[in-house]
Amino acid sequence: MRLIITVIVVILIDQLSKYAVIKNMEIGQSIPIIDNFLHITFVRNPGAAFGMLPYQTIFFVIITVIVSLLIIYYYRTLPEGYAWLRFGLSLQLGGAIGNLIDRINEGYVVDFIDFKIWPPVFNIADSAIVIGIAIFIIAFWRDPALRVERS
Repeated sequence: MRLIITVIVVILIDQLSKYAVIKNMEIGQSIPIIDNFLHITFVRNPGAAFGMLPYQTIFFVIITVIVSLLIIYYYRTLPEGYAWLRFGLSLQLGGAIGNLIDRINEGYVVDFIDFKIWPPVFNIADSAIVIGIAIFIIAFWRDPALRVERS
């Protein structure tokens, strides 16, 4: 149940924020929140991170579906007590589905979070994926039972 709740919350926040940007801004428009540091900038990204592999929508849809199924499978195989690993996986899944919705509906992903000190513009789904991966790695690294010992 926690998986579903986290995934739904991430998708709702992601999709509502993208909807607000689409309805209230022009493509390329940038609104400073903290001058020269954080702007809301409306960008359409037809590719992956940093705009790589543009217009490969079918490829990204297939990869996202496969990765999402793997996340669900791994989540279900984890024994009880791995709350942080599960939370990290939930964030990753919510973010993946949030961007998948964009790709299926529009053929591109709506990005808008623009830290002027960091080149790519990104969105809530991207943030959930990155935070989820970080939580997963830290939780995995901190639990010796999950690591494969080398002899």
